[in-house]
Amino acid sequence: MAQRRECGSAPSRAGMGLEQETFQFTLFKWAEELDSLARIQDLFNCYEQALELYPNDEVICNSMGEHLFRMGFRDEAAGYFHKAVKLNPDFADAKENFYRVANWLVERWHFIMLNDAKRNLTYLKAIENAVHSGCKSVLDIGTGTGILSMFAKKAGASCVYACELSKTMYKLARDVVAANNMEREIKLLHLKSLDIEIPKHIPERVSLVVTETVDAGLFGEGIVESLIHAWEHLLLQPKPKNQDTSAGDYGRVIPASATIFGVAVECKEIRRHHRVGMQEVAGVSLSNAVQFFSPTYALAGSEETVEPYTTEKLSRIPGGYKPLTQPCQVMTVDFNDLQELKSLTTRKPWKLSLPVTQGGILDAIVVWFVLQLDDEHALSTSPSEETCWEQAVYPVQGLLDYSVKTGDTVMMEVCCQDCYLKIQKISSLTSECGMDFSDRDNMLSLGNETELCNALAGLQTTSKQDGSSQACVLESTEIALLNDIAYHECFKAAMSKVLSSLNPSKDMQAMDVDGHGSGINLQDNQNKSSLDMASDPLYILDVSEGFSILPIIAGKLGPVRPYSSVEKEQHQAALNIISEANHFPKETLEFWLSHLEEESVVLQRPKSDKLWSIIILDVIETSGLIQQEVMEKAAISRCLLHSGGKIFPQYVLVYGMLVESESLLLESAVQGTEPTLGFNIAPFINQFKVPVRVYLDLSTLPCVPLSKPAELLRLDLMNPLLNSPSREVKREEKDC
Repeated sequence: MAQRRECGSAPSRAGMGLEQETFQFTLFKWAEELDSLARIQDLFNCYEQALELYPNDEVICNSMGEHLFRMGFRDEAAGYFHKAVKLNPDFADAKENFYRVANWLVERWHFIMLNDAKRNLTYLKAIENAVHSGCKSVLDIGTGTGILSMFAKKAGASCVYACELSKTMYKLARDVVAANNMEREIKLLHLKSLDIEIPKHIPERVSLVVTETVDAGLFGEGIVESLIHAWEHLLLQPKPKNQDTSAGDYGRVIPASATIFGVAVECKEIRRHHRVGMQEVAGVSLSNAVQFFSPTYALAGSEETVEPYTTEKLSRIPGGYKPLTQPCQVMTVDFNDLQELKSLTTRKPWKLSLPVTQGGILDAIVVWFVLQLDDEHALSTSPSEETCWEQAVYPVQGLLDYSVKTGDTVMMEVCCQDCYLKIQKISSLTSECGMDFSDRDNMLSLGNETELCNALAGLQTTSKQDGSSQACVLESTEIALLNDIAYHECFKAAMSKVLSSLNPSKDMQAMDVDGHGSGINLQDNQNKSSLDMASDPLYILDVSEGFSILPIIAGKLGPVRPYSSVEKEQHQAALNIISEANHFPKETLEFWLSHLEEESVVLQRPKSDKLWSIIILDVIETSGLIQQEVMEKAAISRCLLHSGGKIFPQYVLVYGMLVESESLLLESAVQGTEPTLGFNIAPFINQFKVPVRVYLDLSTLPCVPLSKPAELLRLDLMNPLLNSPSREVKREEKDC
């Protein structure tokens, strides 16, 4: 959240006098005191009373929203941020807060799906078929904007009910339905479908349930659980098979069924985010005693309910991908069969094998599905289709060898657990076994040859981790950064230059400055204390977020005392092991947070009589946004540097360019009523559009450049006088 403005820096507004400013100042100070004492209810009571006195004070509204957001009340926080922006459209903090919370409350895929006219039309036709065949009472589970409910009413359904758990989406659907003159014909329920009771919420069982509570892995939005409950409590009994009777006398579901497909792929971009690909980074040896994994692998055998896959739009993934196998049917599910739905939750894991048709590096299993709405209408999320959907990606990790060749077999275990499709124990079986897996059902009856080949396959699944190794789970962005050789070499060269200028002693003379070696040789000093190595070391602080080996790189450059700000014990243990592998004396690398009495004040002197030589800050988030309060942190850091010390990075240049992109438009806002088939939805959901698109990869964005890149902004952390508050950039657009 944006930093709260105190009364002295509140946005100027005509009519606000000294009394109101004094009130704001007192309110914020008292709120801080209540927050520190964990008197949360008193804090909110205080703000409610303040808003009774000053109901149109945008600063108080924004501050109330910030407290609510920190407590996890995102819906309520959004309301206060939105009100603050309406009261003062120029209030930058409130706008930034609203944009950030909007991404939580109305996820960006809502815009993409509503702009997908093909998807909308397919659902409309399937619903029309069902209603025209006799399904007159309809329940829309997870209604979102209410579009499927309006389809049902337009098709002629006599009774339409819709439920939505999100308070924000429920209010949005209410406004949308009213704007389309259907507020008396569609009953909206602010409930989870599992909590709907008859006759408390709806008078009787319905003949049709429509839903699109599916994610890229099909089951991740809880469709199985919600449909089991619907069949047991909310739907009429299903139509007996092979009986020609009126559909209105029985219950049915749209979508009717789904088929899941999978393929093994080679993809450098997926590999870069889920496997550490080198043994040495900028002269630092990454010990074999530490094994890095992304969360998808680390949680594969866990009982914790966490999404076991990532998602990617493969058609736009940087560098593309290469299929290593033919697409294979993973499973099917009939949403109109209660017993089949129940069996999914109890079914034991089953084996699946994919013959390799093209050699390469096994990086992931990619999954998509075909959603069969009825006998005539279907939607596919395949990467080869023009679709708004992403695909589910199960990265392959923990193998001794990831290379496969034509004739090999990729093996895996599949199960449905905790409302997720899980693909785990992925391995490769070499063609030397000579096995034929075309008859998978009889795989276990093939005798000793099968047992032998399974044993060989087991060798491939063996992780590099052994009993003495330390597993370290990193976020995919942290693994990608660890794989960035240029990033670490650049920091190494910059730190080397600064340290050489600060301490051109004989200890520093041993430093490797050509950028190719591993720095000063600390192996001869491993039995000495750090004070023996350097009686007055230089101090380096890394306060960048997440896992970082920059302090270890610094520690290899000479007599320095590097401090890391990592918090997780698992990360600290990994850094200690890497330090030992690089022959650091035990006291060399320290963890800064353990030295702080108050963790909120991270930027302070290393010791009362010492200053820092280098402070490493985070400036750019992985999303592409500039970190909040970075200039404030830089100002504090400059006061903590001794003469000749540096902040890294010293400055950042921000570039921009003009592009034309229909894809970007479709992903940012609903484009009128045409894609939503005439229904008026755009003005309501577009209230939650944001002016900045994050996590954007320009290299894969379908767009037409309208200008060359231009420097927009310089953020100088060492010399703020070089920063200009505003700059005009003129670019000539290319001829269309």
